[in-house]
Amino acid sequence: MTGDARQLEHTTGAGRQIGDTSVAVTSQPERVENFVHTIAHRALGASCRLDVEDACEWLPDVDVTIQAHRDCFGRGERRKQAHILKRASEAERRSFSGGRPGDTDGTGVAGLDCMAFHLFGRLSGLVPLVGINSGRCFAGNAALLGCCDVVIATANSSIGMGGPAMIEGGGLGVFHPDEVGPMSVQMRNGVVDIAVEDEAEAVQAAKNYLSYFQGPLREWECTDQRLLRNIIPENRLRIYDVRAVIEMLADAGSVLELRRHFGPGMVTALIRIEGRPLGLIANNPVHLAGAIDSNGADKAARFMQLCDAFDLPLLFLCDTPGIMVGPEAEKTALVRHCTRMFVTGASLSVPFFTIVLRKAYGLGAQAMAGGSFKAPIFTISWPTGEFGGMGLEGAVKLGYRNELAAIEDADERRKLFEEMVARMYEHGKAVNTASHFEIDDVIDPAESRRWITAALRTAERRDPKSGKARPNIDTW
Repeated sequence: MTGDARQLEHTTGAGRQIGDTSVAVTSQPERVENFVHTIAHRALGASCRLDVEDACEWLPDVDVTIQAHRDCFGRGERRKQAHILKRASEAERRSFSGGRPGDTDGTGVAGLDCMAFHLFGRLSGLVPLVGINSGRCFAGNAALLGCCDVVIATANSSIGMGGPAMIEGGGLGVFHPDEVGPMSVQMRNGVVDIAVEDEAEAVQAAKNYLSYFQGPLREWECTDQRLLRNIIPENRLRIYDVRAVIEMLADAGSVLELRRHFGPGMVTALIRIEGRPLGLIANNPVHLAGAIDSNGADKAARFMQLCDAFDLPLLFLCDTPGIMVGPEAEKTALVRHCTRMFVTGASLSVPFFTIVLRKAYGLGAQAMAGGSFKAPIFTISWPTGEFGGMGLEGAVKLGYRNELAAIEDADERRKLFEEMVARMYEHGKAVNTASHFEIDDVIDPAESRRWITAALRTAERRDPKSGKARPNIDTW
């Protein structure tokens, strides 16, 4: 926002009113109070009550601090911004950020003593940080946007750590602003969590996101859970849409997916079960058959941190042949990336649960359970579950290499291979795995919600946090 939030407009573009957008975060703009009007009129700070009744009819209002700015943004504005962030930290208020800076009012030497970035960084993990961007966002404001837990961006956004002038000044070429970090790039690389069409949709997305941190809903409804019994194909080699599973399992209309276009092998979403909010992480069998790659691991690990910081229980839906392998995978520093799931999962302080939908093999399956099937409050499986130290086909090829090689006839060799796979499949079926107490139970899929709600009721409640549950939420 800038100056009078209800009047001032951007001086470029299509006259987008960041002030109006920011005020619109509340359903009653007149409840915005304590505008900071002093010097540096291109920046505005306000404290307000965020009414989230559109998303949660009965929930209490949310205290928020809004900071917003437009194109020309100088050191005076940075000083005001630091003051706004200090007040937000002291009050433990949620923080919104929006707009675009460009230093213009040089009054010192370099201005590197500005506290805005330090103070904003300190808010990470203390209060939810939501960044809304519309249009071009470069340099300092892109840094602030990147510090946010969730970045919501409109279709016309261009986001980059340096704009065209800085790029040209560095001798790196001449580019149009829309060529620097357009949405087609920033969605796929994970910078943008929620892509929206315009500012109105962005405001609604922000309100919806914050509603998950405001407790349970009194009223809810869900799909007939018996439909889950047939959602996994009987043929274990056929894929399915895991998002359909999530939509059916969760309360109707309660799924908010984050970073959908990044790390497609992993789905991360906020959902509700019987009105209670929780985070969900699921393998996506459509991508690499559900194998965990570097981007998927990063996506899951960061989402775990987000949920842990703000007391949201976690549900894992496991269907993975393991962690991705091979020379190309290792070029992505997979050893470091995939192990983030073990380190983060082992440090969770919120209740978490694992349901195996189909495949649960090797280290990938353990990563979907905090490092061990004994780590979650419960690890259960649907009847379609299959378990093993590694994928069945690979285990047969490695374990019976000599026996298979000794058969000269290709058809006979294939027949023996398939028989061995079938034997291992029977041995690793969910019921057999449960009989060895490697998992807690094999359940009717229609009973999944009952297991989750029972665990949520009995899970030890920790006292309301004072300060941070985690030092910060990793920006990546």
